[in-house]
Amino acid sequence: VASMASKVGLNAEDKFPYGDNKVNNTKKLVGFFLNFISVLSFLRVQQMRTQSNFFVFNLALADLSLNINGLTAAYASYLRYWPFGEQGCQIHAFQGMVSVLASISFMAAIAWDRYHVYCTRQKLFWSTTITMSCIIWILSMFWAALPLLGWGVYDFEPLRTCCTLDYSRGDRDYITYMLSLVVLYLAFPSITMLSCYDSIFKYFKKIHNYKFNTSLPLQTMLMCWGPYVVICVIACFTDVRAISPKIRMILPVIAKTNPIFNCLIYSFSNEFYRPGVWNFLTGQKITEPLEVKKGK
Repeated sequence: VASMASKVGLNAEDKFPYGDNKVNNTKKLVGFFLNFISVLSFLRVQQMRTQSNFFVFNLALADLSLNINGLTAAYASYLRYWPFGEQGCQIHAFQGMVSVLASISFMAAIAWDRYHVYCTRQKLFWSTTITMSCIIWILSMFWAALPLLGWGVYDFEPLRTCCTLDYSRGDRDYITYMLSLVVLYLAFPSITMLSCYDSIFKYFKKIHNYKFNTSLPLQTMLMCWGPYVVICVIACFTDVRAISPKIRMILPVIAKTNPIFNCLIYSFSNEFYRPGVWNFLTGQKITEPLEVKKGK
């Protein structure tokens, strides 16, 4: 173990911060159970099955998958080594990347749907919602599969208890792949969310009724994923190994707290999703509207 830690440049204090791991693993378990409840609520409460809630359901699925990915890493951290072999590392990294890309995409889809719910009053057809969801999952799997085909590389993180995109190489394949992801899966979703929630804020201001904090979804996403993306972009232009390994371990941990915030924002604080979760947990009849009524 000490030899492994020395190879990745860790000092005696950084080798295996178990106190931090316990907090991190607790967050993963909390995120898992919250998103599990969100998924089960949609499946068990028939009144929740609306087009808008379907996007939230898919976001919860993506985040649940990311939580499972994190719990796998937590198990390897407990063992102090990766027990699933090289192929298991590739599968783990692929599954995690699919989860992340789908999660960010569904956050943008929810923003777009909310814009129509509150501003245009145009209800999406089920065909549109299902088609968009399928496209999001297919594109997420496509972009996540590219490192398996040679555009970018999946490899172990510093402590070799988790696998992800290897940003330490900094070669041409990594640079082009990472910058493509930044444009398609950070810049574009962020612009979509910003424009949609800005329009919703103006509508709320006009009717003097702020149904939710319109700035919170984008701020939370950037707070969680922004620092990790920054270090990945830095790796495109300089040797990221000069940055402390402890910082490089902390940033993914911060990023993977996003499923907890997503569940609180999009499920438990959503006026159309929250009643169904309450009904699932307590059996009490839904008393809040699951859809915005026209002309309201």
